[in-house]
Amino acid sequence: MGNPTGFIDHLREAPSETSPKDRIRNWNEFHLPMPEENLQTQGSRCMDCGTPFCHTGSLLSGMATGCPVNNLIPEWNDLVYRGLWREALDRLHKTNNFPEFTGRVCPAPCEGSCVLAITSPPVTIKNIEYSIIEKGWQEGWISPQPPTKRTGKKVAVVGSGPAGLAAADQLNKAGHWVTVYERADRPGGLLTYGIPNMKLDKNDIVRRRLDVLEAEGITFVCNTEVGKDLSAETLVNDFDSVILCTGSTRPRDLPIKGRDLKGIHFAMEFLTANTQAVLDKKPGKNYISAAGKDVVIIGGGDTGTDCVGTSVRHGCKSINQLEIMPKPPEVRSPANPWPEWPKIYRLDYGQEEAKALFGEDPRGYVTTATKFEDDGNGNVTAVHTVEVQWERDENGRFTPIHVPGSEKRIPAQLVLLAMGFLGPEQPLIDALGLEQTERSNVKAEHEEYTTSLPGVFAAGDCRRGQSLIVWAINEGRGVARECDRYLMGTTELP
Repeated sequence: MGNPTGFIDHLREAPSETSPKDRIRNWNEFHLPMPEENLQTQGSRCMDCGTPFCHTGSLLSGMATGCPVNNLIPEWNDLVYRGLWREALDRLHKTNNFPEFTGRVCPAPCEGSCVLAITSPPVTIKNIEYSIIEKGWQEGWISPQPPTKRTGKKVAVVGSGPAGLAAADQLNKAGHWVTVYERADRPGGLLTYGIPNMKLDKNDIVRRRLDVLEAEGITFVCNTEVGKDLSAETLVNDFDSVILCTGSTRPRDLPIKGRDLKGIHFAMEFLTANTQAVLDKKPGKNYISAAGKDVVIIGGGDTGTDCVGTSVRHGCKSINQLEIMPKPPEVRSPANPWPEWPKIYRLDYGQEEAKALFGEDPRGYVTTATKFEDDGNGNVTAVHTVEVQWERDENGRFTPIHVPGSEKRIPAQLVLLAMGFLGPEQPLIDALGLEQTERSNVKAEHEEYTTSLPGVFAAGDCRRGQSLIVWAINEGRGVARECDRYLMGTTELP
């Protein structure tokens, strides 16, 4: 490291943001750029720690630890400290196809496993990554680089989310002709319609990368659902190989009394239609408005937070978010040691905005819904809830038990279900006759990605289940490597 005492000399400085009450007036990204001098100072906090955990992605206690795409974090931290931005960009792109996406929406498990985090606030790894890639775009260092040779092999990638894009990018670099099929009207998958615009701008950020990929030779075919608009048999016959990156898109439901009432929607129905309206500059036929309504969001996580942030921008009357798990502690518990991901209380952007508007964090912990109340005309008018306590059952598994006397009635004209996803949708899997795991994911081993049908591969959430964007990119790069090996007999892809 260029400054071996940087972590002693300097405190962590996070980037500034537009104030919550100002940013909820629009759909713009709200993180503000940091001066280069400050970024160099933050880069100097990266320690000469000997055995860094930040760049070695793994799973500990079921949670991501370190960077799943194996970003060379200590190297580009030091390069930023020394003002060598172009070299930092080269090191960043060596392992990560899309740092502008991860630098915005990744939860940064690298920071949770930063060695400095054992005793002090970690290095601002995510912000430095974001700053490197943005400087690269601003300076014109990123431009289309089509392959110099073509193999003549054709690969179809089904799904244009982060896994599909990473696979397509890598295979195109190897010289194959790549066609990406997307059932939505725009490419990008989760990046376009699963993440709100204030977290990841579609026109300026997602589109500019897609433009580069297209200029490098990748073909995107939108409004085409494989298995419906294009038969699976045709796809397999027309291409030398097929890669499935369809995601985990079957939402978990809540089958309690009143579930069929109007005004109850899955979170992604709400978020997708909203982003479509932002991009089209007008609401579509499936648009769901939270304006003037009491909103109840059932479920936490990033999707729940995005529903909060979207609802306050609509101008909701009130907002409550139900979380069945206990409120996390302010600091790590002994049962959650470093380098595990720190399960601590955080006020994410959506909750911060709701608190600024309504005076408190909208989340209610250890709480579950018991029924939805009818207004007499088939519309939801309230959510009935009860608090729970977690106890072990006869098999030793923790089970939520209702607490007598803790029942509440929360007014609601809009209920959003954000309880996670159960696996990939079935029609295409069934059409191809692919083997599945007990959790209904496509059966394909990690680092191999081969399905039960020769020449057909699977990667990302449809293979591993609901996960992080960095795992999707990890798997997209991995499946490209194995697909290239299948096509050519050998591979030089990392």
